[in-house]
Amino acid sequence: MPAGVPWSTYLKTLAASMLAMFAGAEVVHRYYRPDLSIPEIPPKPGELRTELLGLKARSKKAETSQH
Repeated sequence: MPAGVPWSTYLKTLAASMLAMFAGAEVVHRYYRPDLSIPEIPPKPGELRTELLGLKARSKKAETSQH
């Protein structure tokens, strides 16, 4: 076994680490409550709140200042 650890200790450590990982993922998932709904009609450009609107405004200003 890796590092000279017995199988029982190895399996206990593996189970405990997986349980901790799954429990942590569940806590984060419940805390942030992701929106898992899928809209029937995709949003138009600019309607989605996660877009980087400031980045778009800066790129438009850069284009107009270059001309």
